[in-house]
Amino acid sequence: MSMFEIIAILVTVAAVFSYVNYRWVRMPTTIGLMFISLLISLAIIALGHFGFGIAERAELILQQIDFSETLLQGMLSYLLFAGALHVQLGDLAKQKKVVGVLATVGVVGSTFIVGTLAYWLFNAIGLELRFIYCLVFGALITPTDPVAVLGILKRAKAPKSLETKIVGESLFNDGIAVVVFLALLGIATGEHEASLQHITVLFVQEAIGGAVFGLIAGWATFLMIRSVDNYQVEILLTLALVTGGYALAAALHLCAPIAIVVAGLMIGNTGRRTGMSDKTREHLDNFWELIDEILNAVLFVLIGMEMLVVSLTGKALLAGVVAIGIMLLARFICVSVSVLLLGRVRTFSKGAISIITWAGLRGGISIALALSLPPGTTRDVLLTATYTVVVFSILVQGLTIRRLVMRYHAPVSE
Repeated sequence: MSMFEIIAILVTVAAVFSYVNYRWVRMPTTIGLMFISLLISLAIIALGHFGFGIAERAELILQQIDFSETLLQGMLSYLLFAGALHVQLGDLAKQKKVVGVLATVGVVGSTFIVGTLAYWLFNAIGLELRFIYCLVFGALITPTDPVAVLGILKRAKAPKSLETKIVGESLFNDGIAVVVFLALLGIATGEHEASLQHITVLFVQEAIGGAVFGLIAGWATFLMIRSVDNYQVEILLTLALVTGGYALAAALHLCAPIAIVVAGLMIGNTGRRTGMSDKTREHLDNFWELIDEILNAVLFVLIGMEMLVVSLTGKALLAGVVAIGIMLLARFICVSVSVLLLGRVRTFSKGAISIITWAGLRGGISIALALSLPPGTTRDVLLTATYTVVVFSILVQGLTIRRLVMRYHAPVSE
């Protein structure tokens, strides 16, 4: 099957599911698409048990789609840029300490909490996993997915300060988590030495280098945008920034997600304010909103359909259920410590700990990282656990976060 045929199937399925969700299911778009995909996947699996060959056909199509490559080296750049484009630097600057702590110390702390608890509990249920791979699991399940968080928070109507904290953290912590993931995976596979010096160098090169690269690329694009007054050219420049910038950052072994987030903040603030006409801003917003909606639709359909190739049976499924509790506990601990420590120098809205904890949705990034693990029993167990956590996170947390926000409806704290 050609790539065009695969894209045609995915876009058509996403469009039909979007229609069904809008007319009858009435869930938030991303959650509804994944829910319908899960139901269809379950139906396909059930038909397979009755001798129908549709399950094998669907699995064959999915096996031709490298989910990890498609998301991490394709869709993610556009989704991150679209999200960063509408984050106000002024609002982000007010929450910089919280965002910075949650996206760095929070990621590292959660990685070790999840990894340690997973090692004890997974082995307790009969899954013999090395501690280093449990830490790898901690790194890949820790980042809150900006793709999942952004759309849901728009409907939740959270206080602006909380929304900025959650969105800002989700835009940056996936890049940090990828760096931690790569460092730990390199140690697990024997490619890198287990030394603090190596991990520090990798962090500086990937994370800080990615941020500097994004700043330079974003500034260069801004200068070009400012020198013309043609919305077609200006939109094409932003498209080149996202596509070419992400590819070049990856080729230079820099953290491409962080680079694109920084570039998106640059264009969305300085570029939008001083380099664009009203007409360009309108067309730019419409273009990237459409890109965001289409890719989100395809992504969440893919997440739901991945059930066809994930083994959700036996001890691996039990590990996934256990991992849900581990993930929530680690998130609660890291958010609580961060809020309590920073609460000495700033004021938080009522219910901040509960809302930030519950709004930490996991999504496609975690699944993509799990799929990138070396083939084997360990990968199968961690992939099943990851998928279970992601499905719970999106369906349960995603559908209840609005109710939690309304329960507190705290005034905005600046």
